[in-house]
Amino acid sequence: MTTTDFFEETYASLTVNKVRTGLTMLGIVIGIGSVIAMVSVGQGAQQSIESSIQSIGSNLIVITPGVQRGQGFQISSGRGSAQTLKQEDADAIVKEVSLARAVAPEISRRYQVTARGTNTNTQVVGTVEVYPLVRNLEVAEGSFLTDNHIRTLARVAVLGPTTRDDLFGVNADVIGQSIRINKVDFKIIGVTKAKGGSGFGNQDDMIFVPLSTAQRFLAGNTYVTTISIQAQDQQSMSSIQQQVTDLLLGRHRIQDPQLADFSVLNQTDIVATASSITNTFTMLLGAIAGISLIVGGIGIMNMMLTTVTERTREIGLRKAIGAKKRDISLQFLAESVALTFLGGVLGVFLGWCIAFLISQLAGIITQISSGSVMLAFGVSAAIGILFGYYPARRAAGLNPIEALRYE
Repeated sequence: MTTTDFFEETYASLTVNKVRTGLTMLGIVIGIGSVIAMVSVGQGAQQSIESSIQSIGSNLIVITPGVQRGQGFQISSGRGSAQTLKQEDADAIVKEVSLARAVAPEISRRYQVTARGTNTNTQVVGTVEVYPLVRNLEVAEGSFLTDNHIRTLARVAVLGPTTRDDLFGVNADVIGQSIRINKVDFKIIGVTKAKGGSGFGNQDDMIFVPLSTAQRFLAGNTYVTTISIQAQDQQSMSSIQQQVTDLLLGRHRIQDPQLADFSVLNQTDIVATASSITNTFTMLLGAIAGISLIVGGIGIMNMMLTTVTERTREIGLRKAIGAKKRDISLQFLAESVALTFLGGVLGVFLGWCIAFLISQLAGIITQISSGSVMLAFGVSAAIGILFGYYPARRAAGLNPIEALRYE
């Protein structure tokens, strides 16, 4: 049998009953489409999270406070809300950690903010002059906080674009106007550029005020909720992390690092942790969708076994005129693989359409990678071989005499 005859025979066998072929292939189409769509959602979520983490700063190391629940506990509580870090800790880091490019302590809390009869509940960050450098923040209008504002406890504020729009209207001119935070009046001196984001971590929905002013008039204490450090380069981040840990352990008179009342995380660790979580999420979605592939494979096996039974006399006739077991086996195996391959092509298209609709209608970022498409084709081919092998072997093993007698 020539190659042309081989393909023609495969095509003729699959098109003799188009409805049955189409319904059998539908299981593979749905399975492949579901896998690609679900994996694209997971990969899109991973990309979104990583972008959000990267947007908060470059080569960033973050120190947050925390207290132990009791002697011997390995898990700390109160991370970010405890009062164990002070301005003096940040000053010590500036003096003793030479690889730190910039250090920005901050105190952050949500407050009700009012202006011109409007109000909003937003995050108010008391910080210092170098905060924009550490957190990749840019000013669109006016200016940011200065060292003079910190020293004089100035009641000035820089608004994020979302906060400005909520209080004064979209793209309103707010420089020089006043807002009230916790019954304290602040004069607006600047507006930051939009960075994007959503939820409580939206960097556009924030108000920045001098650290000393926030401590004196808003928080009523000298503690800070976060100390952010920008390393000179990515290679020095681990070294800075260790130096900061040793420095703060000494300042807080803590002998055992397990009992530390603070946490030091670098941006790489945060990204790795987030990626690990989203990878697990993606694998879970893919595994759930992959169940339909098994169902589709069983459907193909069922169809091929039925086809073997229907074509028993044909198989006997072929063997009688000289066809070998290998020829019969390859013929049925080729039909099975052709079914799954064509189903894989249609499934990739279906998965792309589903991912596109999810992105457009639900606003969820999706990302279809070449790896997931190649995996889809690989899986579809494997299913064709795996679930087509037994029917092909059964066909090849038929006795030609018995096959010819089959009614």
